[in-house]
Amino acid sequence: MAGYRGGETESQISATAAAEIERFADAAWMERGLSANTLASYQSDLRHFARWLTENAQTDLLGARREQLLAFLAAGVDSGAQPRTSARRLSTLRQFYQWALREHDVAVDPTAQIEAPRLGRPLPKSLSEAEVEALLNAPDLSTAEGLRDRAMLEVLYASGLRVSELVGLQPDQLSLTQGMVRVTGKGNKERLVPLGDEAIRWIERFVASARRELLDAQPCSALFPTRRGTGMTRQAFWYRIKKHALAAGIHQSLSPHTLRHAFATHLVNHGADLRVVQLLLGHSSLSTTQIYTHVARQRLQALHARHHPRG
Repeated sequence: MAGYRGGETESQISATAAAEIERFADAAWMERGLSANTLASYQSDLRHFARWLTENAQTDLLGARREQLLAFLAAGVDSGAQPRTSARRLSTLRQFYQWALREHDVAVDPTAQIEAPRLGRPLPKSLSEAEVEALLNAPDLSTAEGLRDRAMLEVLYASGLRVSELVGLQPDQLSLTQGMVRVTGKGNKERLVPLGDEAIRWIERFVASARRELLDAQPCSALFPTRRGTGMTRQAFWYRIKKHALAAGIHQSLSPHTLRHAFATHLVNHGADLRVVQLLLGHSSLSTTQIYTHVARQRLQALHARHHPRG
């Protein structure tokens, strides 16, 4: 059969279940263009459920009922599965049975009346203001690369740009006299973001000397080039950040959004309105920005405790 094939063993599940899982994976691959990793995850979850049904309910995938799905998910929780794992398994089963219903392989979707577990949104990792200061001071300014990295870090922290937006910056996107950078973000939406005096100062210093040294007369449209005369990749920049973080004594794991989160967190800490932060980050919905409400809540609680007579 043409299409996607997962590599997991077929042991302990019936030939009928194996064939149904392969048909579903083929359909998902053709209809939605899902990645191999996503399809492999779907197949793994479905085989897990098919084995559980054989061992505990003496039935097969297409004969499963709502109560058996609930028992399977409960067994996973009893075995230590986290809510996110249970939610992923239910999502896989829901997609499988919705497909099976469309294919007329089942008469009823057994997942229809099952609610997904509530997931709290994970709080983004951030850095303290002292840690950010240490990170900004880490690059070796005696080298052109160090001066470039310092300018990039200053821009990232001052503007909250996504890393992909930062490494893709071109000189004509900046107006240093107005102190603004024009960015085209997700959904091809354009936004203007202030840079701040410090970031402007480091950009001017970098452009005046180190940028020319890095390019050595090579043409390059990127604001922050490498010695190869090309723009820096997102991965290469985060390798540089981890190197500077180690030099600064920062041992926590950094994600591609750590400085973006620090930008937003520190703005809220200093009293910025969430809608302003939303505009600066380029979030299409305030609900995405509301992940930072915990910061505002903590700040209000601290102010209350410090100033209220019964705090």
